[in-house]
Amino acid sequence: MATLLYSATMSLDGFIAGPDGDMSWLTEHLGPNPDVDGLVGDIGALLVGNRTFRGDDPNRGTSQEGAFGGVWSGPQFVLTHDLPAAPVPGVTFVTDLGAAVEAATAAAGDKYVNMLGADVAAQCLDAGLLDEILVCVAPVMLGDGVRLFSRPGGDRVRLERISLTHVPHATNIWMRVVR
Repeated sequence: MATLLYSATMSLDGFIAGPDGDMSWLTEHLGPNPDVDGLVGDIGALLVGNRTFRGDDPNRGTSQEGAFGGVWSGPQFVLTHDLPAAPVPGVTFVTDLGAAVEAATAAAGDKYVNMLGADVAAQCLDAGLLDEILVCVAPVMLGDGVRLFSRPGGDRVRLERISLTHVPHATNIWMRVVR
């Protein structure tokens, strides 16, 4: 059965995107990362939030545009209440969290369903569906923007560290959600 993983690069002060979803800050913090590079082949499907899907790609217009610097390809499921007028090749739009998770896990098989987007990850966490979190902490503070998790009034969530690794441009923290 698929494992639901939320992966993101985050500033030291907890932001995965700058104000208005700006992702340009990320380009100087990308580079070879054995944890992420190894993960890409283990991803069977993406579960993407609408804001992330329609948002800023720091590699837009280059050969590295798309998920994981353009090296990942496969089924994508976008959780949204704003369905597009025209179909997007390779993308399935789903309006219900349960249906989106069910479709993504079926497509992923025994691989990871990798979540992209803070809101969809928070929804999965709140629903008890999130299994693991991989955060690449970049050596920068953005001061404002989209937080890795924003759960005002949320309950404490216990995590268990799977691994901690250092690469020149980030510190990777991989954790399991303890249930």
